[in-house]
Amino acid sequence: MNRPRHPSALRRRPTAGRDRVRPWEPARRGLFSRFLDRRRRTLAAACLCLGVGILAYQLTPPSAAMVSVAVAARDLPSGATLSPADLRTARLPAEAVPERAESDPARSAGQRLAGPLRRGEVVTDAALVGPGLLTGTLPGTTAVPVRMADPASLQLLAPGQLVDLVLSADAGGGGASASALASQVPVLWTSASQGAAAGGSWLGSAQDADGLLVVGATPEQSLRIAGASTRGKVFFVLVEAGAR
Repeated sequence: MNRPRHPSALRRRPTAGRDRVRPWEPARRGLFSRFLDRRRRTLAAACLCLGVGILAYQLTPPSAAMVSVAVAARDLPSGATLSPADLRTARLPAEAVPERAESDPARSAGQRLAGPLRRGEVVTDAALVGPGLLTGTLPGTTAVPVRMADPASLQLLAPGQLVDLVLSADAGGGGASASALASQVPVLWTSASQGAAAGGSWLGSAQDADGLLVVGATPEQSLRIAGASTRGKVFFVLVEAGAR
């Protein structure tokens, strides 16, 4: 007869392969896979931002080339003699810089302004008393200086205005002896503006520049204007463009 086995003997013994993954159990995933599962939204948002950044970079036009120019460090009046403290260096896009702009403020020091400059405005040859006064004028135009009989009247003028020049040979400044020197000539520079009393320009000392007016004239007009103050008293009349 077979002897009954002890209850403990009825327990199943461990078999080889017991630790293997059962087909109905989920397979264990790697550390990297679990990390991706937990951070998939964050990673998706980061990829989206990266793509938008690359697209924006591709669509953005290349940066414009920058150049250094001399600009006014403060508001400057017409006729002012420039000092190093009046100018500073600024960097502007090359396409925004006007022709013949000054790049070194030191080269403009000691020169006189032909017109007022606002703070930050670029200094060009046309802004200075000298050959640059003729920039933009018609071919053949000359800059002619003439001394006014009444220096105080120059306070009424500013560069760009048109004037008629009249020569009076008598002491009264009028009458039948008055003759026209030039009509509708543009004012290029006047000595009456604030700061014109300072020296250091091509016009000489403050006394030499007192009462002086520089106009743009044709060669024929310049022959009549030049030296007119030695033949009598010269006056001006303000006119409007196209008045005649």
